[in-house]
Amino acid sequence: MDTRIQFRVDEETKRLAQLMAESQGRTLSDACRELTEELAEQQRKVMTHDQWLTEQVNAAFSKLDSGKSEFVTHEEASLDMEARKMKIRNIAKK
Repeated sequence: MDTRIQFRVDEETKRLAQLMAESQGRTLSDACRELTEELAEQQRKVMTHDQWLTEQVNAAFSKLDSGKSEFVTHEEASLDMEARKMKIRNIAKK
């Protein structure tokens, strides 16, 4: 089921927006619908990422609680990260 959205803008804004939409072969209604759909898709991506991140954090805490966590020193983590960066840079150069 479709829903209707209404909002108010001044006449000049509407006129200019209609001109721009028409120059692109669209109606102002089409342009507003497309913008709304783009905003909704951006929000879907945010929500999906937030859900993924929550799952990752919960998995990390579960691993910690079960005693299966492995801890490394700051130096070890820094060396590992530098090695990963170098690998990525080398792949990018090819």
